[in-house]
Amino acid sequence: LRLPVGYHGRASSVVVSRTPIRRPSGQMRPDQTKPPVFGPSKQLDIELEMAFFVGGGNQLGEPIPIEKAHEHIFGMVLMNDWSARDIQAWRSMFLSVPFLGKNFGTTISPWIIPMEALLPFAEPNAIQDPEPLPYLQHPDPFTFNINLSVSLKGTWADAATICKTNFKYMYWTMKQQLTHHTVTGCNVRPGDLLASGTISGPDPESFGSMLELSWRGSKNIDLGGGETRTFLRDGDQVTIKGYCQGDGYRVGFGPCAGTILPALQH
Repeated sequence: LRLPVGYHGRASSVVVSRTPIRRPSGQMRPDQTKPPVFGPSKQLDIELEMAFFVGGGNQLGEPIPIEKAHEHIFGMVLMNDWSARDIQAWRSMFLSVPFLGKNFGTTISPWIIPMEALLPFAEPNAIQDPEPLPYLQHPDPFTFNINLSVSLKGTWADAATICKTNFKYMYWTMKQQLTHHTVTGCNVRPGDLLASGTISGPDPESFGSMLELSWRGSKNIDLGGGETRTFLRDGDQVTIKGYCQGDGYRVGFGPCAGTILPALQH
């Protein structure tokens, strides 16, 4: 809890809403007493996230101070950080990062909502204990009341809402993320995308991944019509929606949607 934890993804695999996502194949070790195996992921998952695009960048070697971080944050999108949990778990044993469990596809919503449109929905930041180091502290509110939901449409039943949560549950702010990312002097450029991490609230219905919703596959997620899931199957359609509700108006992001294609044969 002392610093924002993250990892580097691949810009080339960030795709716009409604782009199909192919089930990845890779190394997994489902039985810890046996060697790893290769094949299609059996634990394909979602991660309900939001992300922001960098506006103005910084020079290599010159960190962005927390007091000026907001000047570099242009706007936000919805994001689905598709995750192959079984591939991720095996890779993480060696590299302590997701790497191949996440680089096969990241979906974002079609519209970027500028921060100016979201400022009316700012809320007090989370109380952080232990207190962050001074370079990560800022008193101004930079957490936002954004209603979020995830629906999943399977083979037979209509789309079922499997998660309802809110961006305001995030522990770290976007200003803290950007400042920490650049504190070493790492340079960012206009168009760089930084994501929030999984947005999960305090209640079971607010968990932002199937890993949490199914308690690592130990219980079924009910889709209605007798259909259940623990992780995603081929043909499943996932849609993330988000909006801010004002007095007589609504600020929306457009759907962040994707359908799972079968893995290629190797």
